[in-house]
Amino acid sequence: MSALGAVAAAEGALFRPLSAEDGEQQPAEIESLCMNCFRNDPLLQRGHRQLLRLRQLLLVQHGDPVRGQDPGAGRALHPGCHLPSVLTTIEGIIDRAVAGLEQDQPVRRATDEETASKIDEFVGKLKQLKEVHSSFTFIIDDPSGNSFVENPHAPQKDDALVVTRYRRTPQQAAMLGLEGEELDEKPADSAEDLRNEVLQFNTNCPECNAPANTNMKLVQIPHFKEVIIMATNCDSCGHRTNEVKSGGAIEPQGTRITLRITDPSDMTRDILKSETCSVEIPELEFELGMGALGGKFTTLEGLLKDIRDLVEKNPFTLGDSSTPSRTEKLREFIGKLQEIIEGKTKAHFIMDDPAGNSYLQNVYAPEEDPELKVERYERTFEQNEDLGLNDMKTEGYESEGASGR
Repeated sequence: MSALGAVAAAEGALFRPLSAEDGEQQPAEIESLCMNCFRNDPLLQRGHRQLLRLRQLLLVQHGDPVRGQDPGAGRALHPGCHLPSVLTTIEGIIDRAVAGLEQDQPVRRATDEETASKIDEFVGKLKQLKEVHSSFTFIIDDPSGNSFVENPHAPQKDDALVVTRYRRTPQQAAMLGLEGEELDEKPADSAEDLRNEVLQFNTNCPECNAPANTNMKLVQIPHFKEVIIMATNCDSCGHRTNEVKSGGAIEPQGTRITLRITDPSDMTRDILKSETCSVEIPELEFELGMGALGGKFTTLEGLLKDIRDLVEKNPFTLGDSSTPSRTEKLREFIGKLQEIIEGKTKAHFIMDDPAGNSYLQNVYAPEEDPELKVERYERTFEQNEDLGLNDMKTEGYESEGASGR
């Protein structure tokens, strides 16, 4: 008897001899990285860590079969479900999840039949989702903000699609490797006049990820309020970007601004579009939701051109996944938008900002502008919820805190 056989006999079923003829030894194929490249490329290491972390944040509105959670619990799929960064469809993601769950089922059925049975049941539910016998909710939670789901009705609004932007938690920032990049806060009683100074801080280019500098300055818009303008110029690839944020608080009421475009000179009007502002052009049946294009301080012509570029550069409008009818429809939309930019077509331009932090220049100021209408309105509960105002308590919290002691 060989040494290994003797050990197997002494230890019972703990060890047994293995050979090339052993039928239970099946070859397995796994995904891996070249460790030589991985060790010598810091960017590859960081990107790989981010992909592993983002896998855990893809949510499906069906519970965790291993833990016995009920459907609707909205738990994260396990990282082993083979969901790294991909351009695919919802069906493709479900197929990958099924393949990942079924991968170790033969072994699991032999070692843990109860868990294997729960996974089989859950896999069946995933496969039924592709048949769409009933509606279900599909959620992508990406703290990096780099995920996208196609709007099949673009450039019109998709009522079934909701995009929510949120501020990352410290834990999410640390997970993405952003810790330690925050700006040091200056004392509130600092004598430094920020209005006359351009602040600069280090960042990375959003296009090539090369080190770049971002300039920030407070600017007073005439007949409006202060805003913060941030501009980034990349010396490596030449990319330029700017972003505008309101320098004041959320207004007591929302603002709806309607401009009737009647003359090419309207394109030169200054415009401040905050991150919470939506844009609508009724004549084109077009609506741009909150958060799209971010905050901008530009002209009406500049904003309309940004909208045109946003539609033209959508990978789902010109790629292989696009249909001829959809492409023709989008080209027709771009043509009509270009006519408005060139002043050949009259149209209405509507800005709706529940935070009240958007602005469109009145060229007749301080007199009224006959083509410009500014309305104030009371926000709905849903709008206050989106702005985080429903749970915000600004009065009486001192006494309430004292009574709770």
